[in-house]
Amino acid sequence: MSYAKVLCVGLVGVTGHVVEVEADLAPGLPAVAISGLPDTTLHEARDRVRAAIVNSGQKWPNRRITLNLLPAPLPKYGSAFDLAIATALLGGAGELPLLPLERVVVLGELGLDGTVRPVRGVLPMVAAAAQAGLDRVIVPVGNAAEAAVIPGVQVRAVDTLHRLVSYVRDGTPLLEAPAGAPAPPMSGPDLADVAGQGLGRRAVEVTAAGGHHLALLGPPGAGKTMLAERLPSILPALDDDAALEVTALHSIAGALPSDGRLLRRPPFQAPHHTATVPALVGGGSGLARPGAVSLAHRGVLFLDEAPEFSKGALEALRQPLEHGRVQLVRTRGGTEYPARVQLVLAANPCPCAKPAGDTQCECSPLTRRRYLGRLSGPLLDRIDVQVTVLPVRAAELMATGGRNESSATVGARVATARAAAAKRWAAVGHRLNAEIPGPVLRRLPWRLPGRDTAELRARLDSGSLSARGFDRVIRLAWTIADLDGRDRPDREDVREAIGLRTGEGA
Repeated sequence: MSYAKVLCVGLVGVTGHVVEVEADLAPGLPAVAISGLPDTTLHEARDRVRAAIVNSGQKWPNRRITLNLLPAPLPKYGSAFDLAIATALLGGAGELPLLPLERVVVLGELGLDGTVRPVRGVLPMVAAAAQAGLDRVIVPVGNAAEAAVIPGVQVRAVDTLHRLVSYVRDGTPLLEAPAGAPAPPMSGPDLADVAGQGLGRRAVEVTAAGGHHLALLGPPGAGKTMLAERLPSILPALDDDAALEVTALHSIAGALPSDGRLLRRPPFQAPHHTATVPALVGGGSGLARPGAVSLAHRGVLFLDEAPEFSKGALEALRQPLEHGRVQLVRTRGGTEYPARVQLVLAANPCPCAKPAGDTQCECSPLTRRRYLGRLSGPLLDRIDVQVTVLPVRAAELMATGGRNESSATVGARVATARAAAAKRWAAVGHRLNAEIPGPVLRRLPWRLPGRDTAELRARLDSGSLSARGFDRVIRLAWTIADLDGRDRPDREDVREAIGLRTGEGA
């Protein structure tokens, strides 16, 4: 037999595609040709696979070898095809009877000594196999726990090519996937640690309940970073679908914990202000990798010292904030990653960040305007809540007695408000107030009475509020009503929403 075929899975973004790895061995000068749009890593597989086969005690076929990856028009990236290529080669050479691998997906990178090494993106690969009706997979032992997350799939693991050969040839059992480790209890910074900042705490709670974006402005040491870091602690745990999305993205990025469990806690990403555009939104040569905005999907992207980020990096966030996804187009094809995040910006009032109103601040009014002007109008227009965080007073800092609510207490209110919103918007296919399209809010039965939106309409007519801002205030008003346990917003809710939107709520 000079032909063999083994199944594998290739990734384009977070979407997996079943790939047939074909091997044809023909008489002629020994050579290896790979077709099917392989990248550089796949072209190098010929040398890795040859060394792994020889060092595993198998015979390398000295014939003209053609490897084809179907479907041919689909770009193929990475080293996850190594194990499938080696198995197909041995099958085509007549060394292995491949019947035990029929309708089995084989994934893994080969070391030169024949060891099978973990690869990125195993979770979305196994999910794609399951969607294609393939319920058996063989993965590296380092990816077994991650692959076992997908229900209805029989996962077996290998640590060496020799083990896989023994299984196919002699029926030697493969390694079992380890039992899933219990999720550790959620821990982290608690909202009770924040001294004072009643307005800031209210802004964070409203932000969490409705899935809104937040900007915190104020002097250093006032608590902006503390508030932002505690936002994930009051967000509900991710449901199954969201957890699979988030875990798949972290699998592609190689950022999963070693136990491979589903990520249930909303992610928190806080890139340094020197981050480039590709680091924020994704990029890289060949297959574009997810950036911080996608790794924060269903969670929080925190930009501390936001005016210090480059203008290009900040402006690149505008489209993902509006559409909830990142589309990266390259010469060899496009990639799309989800990016439905809650953006939190923190900024000092000026470059020197010294107290204003006395001789300490060295910045002129023009300098202060230019500094905050680095946050463009179109970007800020997408930020629902914009509040000024005032310095903490000594009485608030030294207060004792546990007056501040904990994250657990606030999180319970947030969960109740989110449940009310999800029930209300189920008919239109959304779960959060921040996701509701403006036209839906302006139509019956959700349109608010004119008497409740009079001030809001006046601001729109005067030009102090954009049409986008109008819709975002309405969404905030619905969130405030949900937190207070009411079915619909009233005039006071709209007024508070205007204050949170414009920074006039201090």
